[in-house]
Amino acid sequence: MTLLILFVAFLLLNTSIRSYLALRQMRYVRLHRDQVPNDFSHHISLHSHQRAADYTVARTQLSLFETLSETTVLIALTLLGGLQFIDLFWARHIEHELLRQLLLIASIFALTALVQLPFSVWRTFKLEQRFGFNRITPKLFISDQLKGILVGVLLGTPLLCAVLWLMATAGSYWPWWAWVIWIGFSLFVMWLFPSVIAPLFNQFKPLDSDSLKSRIQSLAERCGFTLNGLFVMDGSKRSAHGNAYFTGIGRHKRIVFFDTLLSKLNEAEIEAVLAHELGHFAHRHILKSMLRSFALSLIFFLLLGWLSQQVWFYTELGVNPQLGRANDGLALILFFLVIPTFTFWVGPLFSYLSRKHEYEADAYAAKQSDPKHLVQALLKLYDDNAATLTPDPLYSAYYDSHPAAIQRVHYLKQFYETH
Repeated sequence: MTLLILFVAFLLLNTSIRSYLALRQMRYVRLHRDQVPNDFSHHISLHSHQRAADYTVARTQLSLFETLSETTVLIALTLLGGLQFIDLFWARHIEHELLRQLLLIASIFALTALVQLPFSVWRTFKLEQRFGFNRITPKLFISDQLKGILVGVLLGTPLLCAVLWLMATAGSYWPWWAWVIWIGFSLFVMWLFPSVIAPLFNQFKPLDSDSLKSRIQSLAERCGFTLNGLFVMDGSKRSAHGNAYFTGIGRHKRIVFFDTLLSKLNEAEIEAVLAHELGHFAHRHILKSMLRSFALSLIFFLLLGWLSQQVWFYTELGVNPQLGRANDGLALILFFLVIPTFTFWVGPLFSYLSRKHEYEADAYAAKQSDPKHLVQALLKLYDDNAATLTPDPLYSAYYDSHPAAIQRVHYLKQFYETH
């Protein structure tokens, strides 16, 4: 009963905290809706500030319903016997052990995806549409969903087969071998993404602005960064939000701009934004994040290896393992269903580390470009993307991977005098 009590306690605590923070966020944003913070009053209009507040509240309301939905589904699959029912269903109809376990895992993925689909549809065609961000058509939305499923099946099936085979044949050492395979798989996907996966969803064209290319190449040389290309992505066919990102590993690193971003920022501002991104590489934030992820995955594999051999792990979470048949797939999916409930408290720690990295990248950008241009770029992006300037401090500390707008602008302004 110990695991059952802990699971229920952590589940209630997690859901209560997430719901409480969502309610705090909505209240705080509404409370500050009618006054633009002094630091932004000369750059962002009251109308834009109110639009951002309404957008933030609407998104937070939707996330609150998603939280309650996720909790309900988790209870249904575990304590109410849903996972047990699905496992027995495939046991009655499929004799092949590997296929049976793959179908069990696929069924849970499909079920959770179906539960999330209405929220995704509402977010895209109601919420984003209401605030003028959505540009995706129903046809393209369906196409994206089908392509995502196809990519997931093609990449995920071999990985699952390898892990299940190791669980059945490698004895007590299977978590270590599975971890090695997971690392290889992760690096392979990172290598594959820019040239194979991403082009399935978007078109990428070489950046055709000679002056901007020259500016970026000069910046990259100053920073000791080797690029394999500058590309523009047709993000405008899905959303009005602007962004830019680095992708690839090793010598295959490239910079990708959303076409919407290029239309909003001038060249000096784009250079400043990229200087910030290069700061992440200079401080090895990407590598540190990757190593931290690999370390956590090893811990999870080792924990799963131990729990999968404990009968109480199944029975106290609403599942009875099958006698005389493999339960590796059942252990795998049960573990990854419930582990977020016990590790939710790690999220704020990662959010803190992420904000710390953002400050470090901002400081790096301030040395490589004019910090005023980065501030101007951020103000434009806050305005265009309807990002609230007044998030609830506790909500922001718990969730946000980037510092709040006021804190970030204040931090960058200290470099003006020394730049």
